[in-house]
Amino acid sequence: MATATPLEVPEHSKPRARGRLQLLLILLVVLGPMVLATSMYKLKFWVPDGRSYHGVMIGNGESLSDLGVAGQDERWQLLVSTPTACAEDCQRLVYLARQIQVGLGRDASRASHALAAAQPASADYQALLGREYPQLQRYPLDAQRYLQKVGEAGPQLWIVDPHGNLVLRYDAKVDGKHVLDDLRHLLKLSNIG
Repeated sequence: MATATPLEVPEHSKPRARGRLQLLLILLVVLGPMVLATSMYKLKFWVPDGRSYHGVMIGNGESLSDLGVAGQDERWQLLVSTPTACAEDCQRLVYLARQIQVGLGRDASRASHALAAAQPASADYQALLGREYPQLQRYPLDAQRYLQKVGEAGPQLWIVDPHGNLVLRYDAKVDGKHVLDDLRHLLKLSNIG
């Protein structure tokens, strides 16, 4: 009769220990990422500081009507807004909005460009818009409501989604390449419009 020494493990406990180790590893693989992601969200660690967009993100559900604009398109929209008549900076943004739409290439039909101004443009600029910008949509703008929301008197360029929600805002000094990059990224991620 053989006797077991204290260093030897009985044969019947080896499969049980291996099964427990496998169960522990499976639980770790399945539950580990969920616990890590929840901890990162709640405790705000390992959260990247960078961002992939260039404008000011409007993430609070504001729409065109909140901005004081009466009108909407069912496509992505590059909207130029000004609480006054469309002066030099505004005219630059109108030109830039059209160029960005053209720059979208095959996705150009998914976007439009528009102007929302509180005051009518001069007769010369109206004629230029009719001749050079035939697809430009024009909307009235409630200047008081606009200034309450935006707080800036200068012209702004907005990216608006097909549901009329404000997505990104840019000031008059924006680089058109940055707006084009942002809009391309949005169109790539979006199934609407």
